[in-house]
Amino acid sequence: MSNVTLNNIPNFKLPELPSLDNAGGSGESFASVLSNAVHSVDQLNNSAATQVSNLIQGGGGDINNVMIAVEKADVSFQLMMQVRNKIVSAYQDIEKMQF
Repeated sequence: MSNVTLNNIPNFKLPELPSLDNAGGSGESFASVLSNAVHSVDQLNNSAATQVSNLIQGGGGDINNVMIAVEKADVSFQLMMQVRNKIVSAYQDIEKMQF
């Protein structure tokens, strides 16, 4: 059995994360970073839905590529939800602090 790595998956590109070097500088705001991340997840979801629809309608498509697109969308959504949970948890911790 061969080892599967991210480099072996065709057309797989890791998302670019904002640099933390200029924290507090003139970089993107936290809200815009989150907005871009949600937009990226939405694009992956729409792409997967389009490919599944095309495959179901018999428009010709490779089932392997469709499954990869669906898994990319699923993993990115799960990651987004974990980030959301961490943000909510951090907010709740800050809310509990006594000044």
